[in-house]
Amino acid sequence: MRQVKHLLEGKGNDIFSVAPDAPVLEAIKHMAERRVGALLVMRGERLVGIVSERDYARKVILQGRSSAQTAVSEIMSSPALTVGPDTDVFDCMRLCTDSRIRHLPVVSGDRVVGVISIGDLVKEVIDAQAEQIEQLQRYITS
Repeated sequence: MRQVKHLLEGKGNDIFSVAPDAPVLEAIKHMAERRVGALLVMRGERLVGIVSERDYARKVILQGRSSAQTAVSEIMSSPALTVGPDTDVFDCMRLCTDSRIRHLPVVSGDRVVGVISIGDLVKEVIDAQAEQIEQLQRYITS
């Protein structure tokens, strides 16, 4: 199975982030513009958390808070669970499902190098299984 660094090579290393003191409204607009489900929360170059659509729904909408007056730091998940570039895709899938999260920042040393989602992981697992099935079919029919 492939490692996270291979997923990042295929999808790109785009990192979308927001500052912890930004209003939640700004974060939600940024997610909508970028068509992503989460943003890294960065203080300068340092990862301090992650904020997702789920955080917004649970901690702002359902609690009747104001998106414009609530800071990202008040609703973000911190510390964010992270993985390294050499982490196996199956280990990431296990971490996401066990922790019930959808996004994993990829960190190399003290630097964020990308983000993978549960969708990226599912696609990789399905592609790997399809390749194995194809190999087995060739073996059986040859």
